[in-house]
Amino acid sequence: MQIKEVRGKIIKDSRKDETIEVTIKTSVGEFSSSAPNGKSKGKYESKPYKKTIEGDVKALGDLSNYFSNEYIEKFDDLRRVEDIVKGHIGANTLFALESAVLKAIAKEQKKEIWQIINPKAKKIPQLVGNCIGGGLHSELINDKRPDFQEFLLIPKPNSAIEGFKQNTDAKKIAGEILKKKDSKFKETKNDENAWMTSLNEREVLDVLSETKIPMGLDVASSSFYKRKKYHYKNPMLDRTAEEQLMYIQNLIKNFGLIYVEDPFDEEDFLSHAKLLKNVEGKCMIVGDDLTVTNYDRLKKAIEMKAVNALIMKPNQNGSLVDVKQVVELAKEHNIKMIFSHRSGETMENILADLAFGFQADFIKCGITGDVREAKIKRLIEIEKSLF
Repeated sequence: MQIKEVRGKIIKDSRKDETIEVTIKTSVGEFSSSAPNGKSKGKYESKPYKKTIEGDVKALGDLSNYFSNEYIEKFDDLRRVEDIVKGHIGANTLFALESAVLKAIAKEQKKEIWQIINPKAKKIPQLVGNCIGGGLHSELINDKRPDFQEFLLIPKPNSAIEGFKQNTDAKKIAGEILKKKDSKFKETKNDENAWMTSLNEREVLDVLSETKIPMGLDVASSSFYKRKKYHYKNPMLDRTAEEQLMYIQNLIKNFGLIYVEDPFDEEDFLSHAKLLKNVEGKCMIVGDDLTVTNYDRLKKAIEMKAVNALIMKPNQNGSLVDVKQVVELAKEHNIKMIFSHRSGETMENILADLAFGFQADFIKCGITGDVREAKIKRLIEIEKSLF
């Protein structure tokens, strides 16, 4: 497969923010892919654009002719694409470009995208869905919202079909319970189509515990950490790192949590390690802002025994070749992988192929809403094709 032309254009994501769509013209047709946007971004994740989104669009046009001499036939040939664009575009643009290239390779070889990554893939990732939201992703209701960013449901079956049904049913149940327990609840939804509420994190966990689905948290603690303390607003109180450790540990124990993401600030590997040591075997301690889909950050987390699971956001890195290296490092050290959407999404569904192709343990892409369901429905297609 040869790339004859590359062009980019600015589109809107699910939050109506600008993102990029990349289209390539090849010997087997035209293929497009778009990148998501994160609102809660780790300090160490790659820049989405070299300088500006407009600058990346221009750079793609300027570089378009440089691709024509390259033959792209397999996943590792993406390195040839990167050699051309390195230093000229940012992570969002590179992710969209490489995703479009994978679509073209799959089309030429009459395969599914995941088969270009790993034709032997068999395991369907478990679904992780944001049911009730807080933090940066949610608006205040009566001047209140949960301090934690996401309250997650994680159905047990390794089946996209059954997991999707369990999560959608449980989300409806949670909505009915919120009507009874939160007098300010208006059935409104946040950036990720999760319920918004004025309840605090303990009250939300009480609600979700009634669904009987295993639960998890994305604390996103860096968003409320400042001057060596965690500043809670619902209710108002400050916690030191040690107090945060005890609090999270108690939540894990009292609510039987199986997943806690970013429980401490993105610089605090040591507190992550202390928590993991105390709950090892009972709960996944998940790095996101801590590890930002970055090989060196994950290596440090492994050396410090700070996590036993990590979020994989491909556009956090940009290079799918680098993503593969992070995947291999995680597997080598038995670190669970969760391929994840972002809060600002598009209808692009390649995340499902990446999660399945790289044999992730979980895929986190919401529960309802068109841009969230697009990924789940693609995973269901993959699951059905296996039988």
